[in-house]
Amino acid sequence: MTAAAPAVCWQDRLALGEGIRPVDGGIVLVDILTGRLLAGPEDRTAPLRPLARLSVPLGAVAPVHGRPGTWIAAAGTGVCLIGRHGRTEWLAHPEDGAATPMRMNDAAADPHGRFWAGSMAYATKDGAGSLYRVDHDGTVTRVLDGLTVPNGPAFGADGTVLYLADSAKGVIRRYPVDPDTGLPGTPETFAVFDRGSPDGMTVDAEGALWTAVWGTGTVHRYRADGTPDRCVRLPAAQPAGLCLDGDTLYVTTARHGLAAPGPLDGAVFSVRVDVPGLPTAAYRQGGSA
Repeated sequence: MTAAAPAVCWQDRLALGEGIRPVDGGIVLVDILTGRLLAGPEDRTAPLRPLARLSVPLGAVAPVHGRPGTWIAAAGTGVCLIGRHGRTEWLAHPEDGAATPMRMNDAAADPHGRFWAGSMAYATKDGAGSLYRVDHDGTVTRVLDGLTVPNGPAFGADGTVLYLADSAKGVIRRYPVDPDTGLPGTPETFAVFDRGSPDGMTVDAEGALWTAVWGTGTVHRYRADGTPDRCVRLPAAQPAGLCLDGDTLYVTTARHGLAAPGPLDGAVFSVRVDVPGLPTAAYRQGGSA
């Protein structure tokens, strides 16, 4: 498998770029700590285009099926819908009143139209985080707890396999998921990292898992059986989120936490790869997949 050299996309340098995904022929992403939802224009030398700005951290979004311009978002202490002009409709605030200050982190929709979102403590308190599932009727349910910094989630093509990283623990786990109930089963350890932290993830058309590895300037690909397949190196220390748009891999990075950020820390990169990605799943509100 081959990959071209990484290229820089757009002018921006993000504080904490994450949640990148292809939607309707374009690219959307978030800058978590500034609460911004951004779109990448076709002109890769232009600046990113703002779609919305929230007054709370914005972890990730997914499109809402049948409602162009509307997004479901992991944001602040809960989950909301973001409409045109940035109007928000909150579905739940499950982390309000937690013993330690919490925020939502990475999130994604599964192929059955549910939305999954992780939470973490601002102070990355051990075991304080959870994974929540948002069902078609808008009900928000905690399905996993005892996590520290959940990242992903990422799903196989039929939605029966869930990959979830606990970045602070340096581990990616793979869970079976009941497609009818949305309940995750007993996990197995998929990958363990001695250096760096697994962060954003995506699954490609061969069922292989790509993950950004925070702190190492690398992105790794693992075959479906867990075998390491390849490593892409980037000129930025903190890869955070990634997605596949056809045969182009996009990777977000972060400047946050670096004492002396380099000129490309916080940039978004693109890399040509051999295996395309899966379509971005949408949240299906008020009905089944």
